[in-house]
Amino acid sequence: YPLTAPRVAAMGTADLAATVCGAAPAASPNSAPQTAPTTTGQPPVVLDARGGPRFRGEVEPLDPVAGHIPGALNRPFTDNTGPDGRLKPAAVLREEFLAVLNGADPNRVVHQCGSGVSAVLNLIAMEHAGLGRQALYPGSWSEWSRTPGLPVATGG
Repeated sequence: YPLTAPRVAAMGTADLAATVCGAAPAASPNSAPQTAPTTTGQPPVVLDARGGPRFRGEVEPLDPVAGHIPGALNRPFTDNTGPDGRLKPAAVLREEFLAVLNGADPNRVVHQCGSGVSAVLNLIAMEHAGLGRQALYPGSWSEWSRTPGLPVATGG
């Protein structure tokens, strides 16, 4: 699927923490502010692309802490393909993403996963669905969970 532009806006840990928690964590090498992710003036809607068990904090095979960013929504990247392994039709993806967002503006979405890689599949699927281009939190759960002082949520 061809992207319409070569760049994706990115957000650093300090910026995301400031909007999610109201305060930025201590500086870390990867938390430098980057391009602002939304243009709505509203806080971002974090969309976590990891599978449900990791999102809920039931298992964590890679990072030292299990769970998710408080307030995040879960949309596993594996939900973007059909049984044939191909990307679902745009209309189907649009309906599914809008259901997950439950009325939130798609332009407020910041995609994340465990390491920032799988989240790109949600970003591409939302663009394919005609929902625009959102931002990526490249540090994702691995960076968030290793940043002292940041809150962690568990459960659905």
